[in-house]
Amino acid sequence: MQSLLVNFLLLLLRISLNLGLGFLRRPLAILAAILTALSIAFLNDSFASTFSEKVTRTVRQFSPHLAAKMRPPFTPVIRGRPSAKRAIYICGRPRWVFIFIFSSVSFILWYVSCGLLTVLWALAIALLATVLHASFRTPNLKARLNTFREEFREVWRNYSEL
Repeated sequence: MQSLLVNFLLLLLRISLNLGLGFLRRPLAILAAILTALSIAFLNDSFASTFSEKVTRTVRQFSPHLAAKMRPPFTPVIRGRPSAKRAIYICGRPRWVFIFIFSSVSFILWYVSCGLLTVLWALAIALLATVLHASFRTPNLKARLNTFREEFREVWRNYSEL
């Protein structure tokens, strides 16, 4: 299930980055594509955690006091176990704050660069591709293809014997 989610994330990221290539004439659109890709990538837990750690380490080199403020708040441990569903923090703020800010700024940049209609078309195509991929996907496709291949060979042998 997780690999399927990663595939859809990569599909959305690839579409966002391809939009950036299509807008080389408009620098604001390139920046909007980058911010859109980042806001989508922040939905992934491992990316958000890694991004937060890298930014905090970079800031620590210049200002240790600011880096200390960027740490996530202390979460209490009950009976020696951390909670199963822990909140993800990016630079000391909840993840939804970063997603909201990056999405809002990217929407404004798409609007200003007159690329909003193109983005809506790309989103519609991505949604259609996702639905088509999910509808044609079968849980055990490889086994079905192997069975079909064996049945075809059996029929072919019977015809060759005639």
